[in-house]
Amino acid sequence: MRAVRFDEYGDRGVLHVADLPTPEPAAGEVLVEVRAAGINPGEIAIRTGAFHERWPGTFPSGQGSDLAGVVTALGPGVRAWKPGDDVLGWSWRRSSQATHVTVPAGQLVAKPPALGWVTAGGLYVVGVTAYSAVRAIDPRPGETVAVSAAAGGVGTLVVQLLARRGVNVLAIASPANDEWLTSKGATPIPYGDGLRDRLTAAAPEGIDAFLDLFGPDYVRLAVDLGIPRDRINTIIAFALAAELGVKAEGSEDATTPEILAEMAALVADGTLELPIAATYPLDRVTDAFAELEQRHTRGKIVLIP
Repeated sequence: MRAVRFDEYGDRGVLHVADLPTPEPAAGEVLVEVRAAGINPGEIAIRTGAFHERWPGTFPSGQGSDLAGVVTALGPGVRAWKPGDDVLGWSWRRSSQATHVTVPAGQLVAKPPALGWVTAGGLYVVGVTAYSAVRAIDPRPGETVAVSAAAGGVGTLVVQLLARRGVNVLAIASPANDEWLTSKGATPIPYGDGLRDRLTAAAPEGIDAFLDLFGPDYVRLAVDLGIPRDRINTIIAFALAAELGVKAEGSEDATTPEILAEMAALVADGTLELPIAATYPLDRVTDAFAELEQRHTRGKIVLIP
């Protein structure tokens, strides 16, 4: 097998692709031949050591949580799957960016036939995070919710989930995404200087809730806007959330096979769209992260092993 590895904290230059023995699935595990594996901003923070206190690195380290592929072998005791099954799921071992991966059988769900490999391989982190983030603020029809990084991987799904609930979505993003966001029922709000004035102008009667998908400055803005703290949720600014008493619910709070299967079904039947910004072969993993680090991609970037 071939797998993305890094041996120390650092920028994307520490990443390399290594040749390794193909693992044997242990009891309760499945070996998957990976067809697609998404990349995520959280992996940058883990690799650089920014999340060391929360998710410390162990070296040599693999990378990646998202995966979709074909079952090729079963460990003892596995009855839910058989070789040849198409699946998507997740790894908590930082190991999915590889040609093969072993995962517990309960961390996989059946890939709907209508769901393409690339989309399936990029769905786990953004799908369950979007589900969790929306659930955290308990939006109601007719309310107004602001969303930062609204055109990113998580944001594109959050916007659509909110719109399906009859929410007025103020989607903070680059103007390059205005047309797409409008097509999904949101009101685009350009980020940058003067954002607070643009938000208050778009919602003169007030903003009911705020979802931060980018970083601390948006959490502070939400508090300054007077939004109740139990209706502010961030998926990244964990320390500030604890300091200010706002929510920080993300992927860990909604990682279940049932929720992933629900999100996969919604994307497969066209209810939700997960835009794919780019795909890269495994050998170009550093190029993939170079694009992601610009923070201007719409939707997901996915590796094809």
